[in-house]
Amino acid sequence: MKRNTKVSTAVIRRLPRYYRQLSELQEAGTERISSSALGKSMGLTASQIRQDLFCFGEFGQQGYGYKVDSLKEEIGEILGISRGHTLIVLGAGNLGRAIIQNFRFSSNGFDLLAAFDVNPALVGSRLAGVPVYHTSELERFIAGHSVDVGLLTVPIAAAQEMGDRLTSAGVKGIWNFTNYEIACADPEVVVESVHFSDSLLTLSYMISQREEQEENS
Repeated sequence: MKRNTKVSTAVIRRLPRYYRQLSELQEAGTERISSSALGKSMGLTASQIRQDLFCFGEFGQQGYGYKVDSLKEEIGEILGISRGHTLIVLGAGNLGRAIIQNFRFSSNGFDLLAAFDVNPALVGSRLAGVPVYHTSELERFIAGHSVDVGLLTVPIAAAQEMGDRLTSAGVKGIWNFTNYEIACADPEVVVESVHFSDSLLTLSYMISQREEQEENS
C-alpha cells in the first residue's frame, strides 16, 4: 500500500471519523458504500473523501464504491490500531475515573495498564479492574512495562511536572486533558491536548451565527 508521509493535519484528523462511521455501518450490516453516500452521512463531499483516502493508497473501485469491512480494516491499520499500544492514566479523580470507566480503550487499539494518583483513598484500589498506584511509583512502573502513552487528568498546577516526568520516563505520547498547554522538552514525544472549552466555544460560535442570521432575516 502506498504511504504518503506528507499528509495534512486536517486529513489525519478526519481518519478517526471515517473509522467510526465505517464501524457503525459495519454494525448495521452495510457491506458496500459509495463515496457519495459515505460523504452524505459525514457531512463531506464525495470528492473530499476520495482525496483524503488517495493520500494513503488506492481504495474502492469506480462504480462499485468501497467494501465497508475492508476500508475499515485499512484505515485501522493506518491509525495503528493493531499495533497494541499501551496507556496509563495520571489522575484518578472525577474526570480520570469517568474516562477509565467509560472509554473503550481496547476498541481503539490501546491496553489500559494502570492509573496513578496521590489520594490515599484511591491508591491500592481498582477502577473498572484497573489498578491505582501512587504517583511516586510512576517511573518505576514505566521502567518495568512498555508504556506508550500517558493520559493526563491531573490539576493544572501539576500538569507540566507530570508531563516532564512522563517524557523523562520514555513515553511516546501524552494525551492531555488538563486544559494546560504542556511544553515538551523532547520533540519526539507527541502531545495531543483536549480542550473542552475550545469545543464549547466553537459550538457557541455556530449557535451565535445562526441566531444572527435569524435576527437579520
